[in-house]
Amino acid sequence: MGSSSRPGVSPRREDSQLVLDGKLAVEMTAHCLRALPAEGCGLIAGDPASGRAVRSFPARNSAASARLYVLDPGDHLRADREAEEEGLEIIGVFHSHTHTDAYPSATDVAQAPDPGWHYVLVSLRGEVSSMRSFRIREGVVTEERVVLV
Repeated sequence: MGSSSRPGVSPRREDSQLVLDGKLAVEMTAHCLRALPAEGCGLIAGDPASGRAVRSFPARNSAASARLYVLDPGDHLRADREAEEEGLEIIGVFHSHTHTDAYPSATDVAQAPDPGWHYVLVSLRGEVSSMRSFRIREGVVTEERVVLV
């Protein structure tokens, strides 16, 4: 992770974790690949107490940018409603970085809407994608474990 000399960066992992079904991780990555050359994005729903994500809601990137994502408001509303109907909560957001590593940018940190959410990043930088999850609280980024089941 980052060094302790970088402001807003925690040098250790948080005790929390994000539990993902392997199929869900593949689904999120596939959506990000389909969005190329723009960043892909979406929401994840599940149980906030356990940190288990059971559903993803791929969304349109209203910014249509390779360097920025903006969740389409209609897709966000649809995800909120469907999650509630299924007895789930939105517990996080995912998006891709098309040219950089899976680590929150300054823009990602500034736009982080909920300190309780998991912020999942999918890097499409290399030949093989990578996925990492973070917590962002008051501008401080802390990596958490991703457990695939």
